[in-house]
Amino acid sequence: MSDGDRIVIVGAGVAGLRSAERLRELGFDGEIVLVGDEPRKPYHRPMVSKELITGGVKPVAASLEPYVDLDVHWRLGTRATWLDSKERTVHLPGGESLWYDGLIIATGVYPRHLPGSPRHDPRVRVLRTVEDSLAVRRALGNSNKSVVVIGSGLIGNEFAASMRYMGRDVTLIGHAKAPLHRFGERIASALTKEHQHHRAKLAMNTEVRNWISTKETVGLHLTNNQFLVASCVVLSIGSVPAVDWLRGSELTIDDGVLCESTLFAVGAEDVVVAGDVAKWPNLRIDETPRRVEHWMNGVESGRAAAESLMLGRDNARPYTPLPRAWSSLYDARLQTAGMPSLGKDTIELSDGVTGFVRDGRLIGAAGWDRPKAMIHWTAELDRRLPVPEPVFPAPAAPSFAATPIGEDILAPFERDFLSETPTEAVPAPERMPWARVPAG
Repeated sequence: MSDGDRIVIVGAGVAGLRSAERLRELGFDGEIVLVGDEPRKPYHRPMVSKELITGGVKPVAASLEPYVDLDVHWRLGTRATWLDSKERTVHLPGGESLWYDGLIIATGVYPRHLPGSPRHDPRVRVLRTVEDSLAVRRALGNSNKSVVVIGSGLIGNEFAASMRYMGRDVTLIGHAKAPLHRFGERIASALTKEHQHHRAKLAMNTEVRNWISTKETVGLHLTNNQFLVASCVVLSIGSVPAVDWLRGSELTIDDGVLCESTLFAVGAEDVVVAGDVAKWPNLRIDETPRRVEHWMNGVESGRAAAESLMLGRDNARPYTPLPRAWSSLYDARLQTAGMPSLGKDTIELSDGVTGFVRDGRLIGAAGWDRPKAMIHWTAELDRRLPVPEPVFPAPAAPSFAATPIGEDILAPFERDFLSETPTEAVPAPERMPWARVPAG
């Protein structure tokens, strides 16, 4: 890419924002057009199921402020409808189109729908955007009856904890035998005890058999023969990559956009992908393309995708992060590093920290309220899962100035992962090499 070129970024979340920032940071002086289907500029999405839902912060306080002068053309409230990769054109509603010299796809995911649920009922909601959070708050304000959340993953548990913080009765329904069971027995047991301590009800190993909508409430008949009456029901059963607009574009869109290890999209020229929608082989793990749905991956992949686009396909470097994620549940912190989902066996690494093993190799770790231990085991995973050589396939590649990911770039959620307490600063990049953008 060079001055006078136009780069279009489709997706105005954290990955799209960080991509635009990195382009300017690298000296790109051409036109940047940022297209987003939401009416808002990028914001802290993790707040949707926590601070925003409880009313702890206003939507304006959730905004992500850019750390450089972006000078971009914002096209908010605009959903891309189709990509013509041969003509290098993004089509918009009303017959409008945007030509590009380079394209960054960062459209993320949207919530999965539950078959049979009365989605026409305004009291049955999903929880992904600020508007979703505000709609749930309105539903909560119309009745003081119990709340139900369907889905025992991270967002479902965060929402349940938020309801108890507000003093609302809540029941969490899940088909697994315990909440967050995918992180191992120890964490699932610890979280179950937290829910019980805070008097959140659990209905595990069960699903909804029948729905009954009345004038004031929503009734749910469960497969365990329990009957629940709710003022509001939140569906949190996973997500689906937002790739519908890419059908017919010659990109491979099976569970995300298939990419090379450098985040260049397979099947198109001058197209890179970032965030939840990117499906790429992290060579630090193996050669199997996968998606990673974590906030910190949105930050890092957004910056890496911009770097790849600037370098060009022949000179781009593989994107090889060590995945990390963090969340608060009640007064405890859940932290993960590596790829726990790939583990075939588990091992207790230390008190409160579970290791995930595949083929005799430590592949991931998850800690329940053990931030100091997780700093140690994240560093250990970084050592045991090294970036393969050679990282830089083209010695003559243009040189980029090294820019560590520091407090000016990382959101509080990202900084807190790397700290022993939520108020501590990020450890120095020399101590935490995975927190650094690859330098030229």
